[in-house]
Amino acid sequence: MTRKEKLIQRLKNKPKDFTWNELTSLLTGLGFSEVKTGKTGGSRRRFIHPSNIVIILHKPHPGSILKRYQIEQIIEVLSGEELI
Repeated sequence: MTRKEKLIQRLKNKPKDFTWNELTSLLTGLGFSEVKTGKTGGSRRRFIHPSNIVIILHKPHPGSILKRYQIEQIIEVLSGEELI
């Protein structure tokens, strides 16, 4: 099982300790690129896929653990687009 497959499985299990770094690694592996400029500067981050899928999230701070609703939104978008 590859690292990407392990991250997808971990995300689907909705862990309470899924980190921002794990998310960025997973989304990058799925072809997304992170945009940090413009209106999404600061704690807001936008991930764009070549097929025009956009995911906008607030980067968690001061810690790096994602909230449950964020994980559920990410799963919903990625499943809906058949990326996972």
